[in-house]
Amino acid sequence: MTFFVQTYPNAQARPYRRVVRRWAENREHALGVNIREEDDAYLLSSLVPGLKAEDLNIQVLDDVVRIEGEYKADENEYLLRELPSGSFTRTLHLPAAIEADSVEAKIADGILMLKLPKAESARPKKIQVTVK
Repeated sequence: MTFFVQTYPNAQARPYRRVVRRWAENREHALGVNIREEDDAYLLSSLVPGLKAEDLNIQVLDDVVRIEGEYKADENEYLLRELPSGSFTRTLHLPAAIEADSVEAKIADGILMLKLPKAESARPKKIQVTVK
């Protein structure tokens, strides 16, 4: 039987940790979303803690929704920093075109809610069948 003994088992992981830490500090925040489909609209919700309505830029064109924003950075030093900071952009391609003039957006308790009505051409039509 052979045993391999390593004096410092985490010695090889230390340089990797530094790289991961630097990457995590420099990356942009990825905005997570939930999207539900209803008969006449898509409902999008996203967590945006600490942001106000004027901190967000939402654009809709055909079937594309783009959400941009920025978390204000503070200059304090932290031992651990997991809360989002910096700018973010999220572009989503939906399955159907959106009525851009009828989009409703609200933000409450750190949750962004978007109601994205489907264009008339994308809504399901009910066809009556007549019997002769």
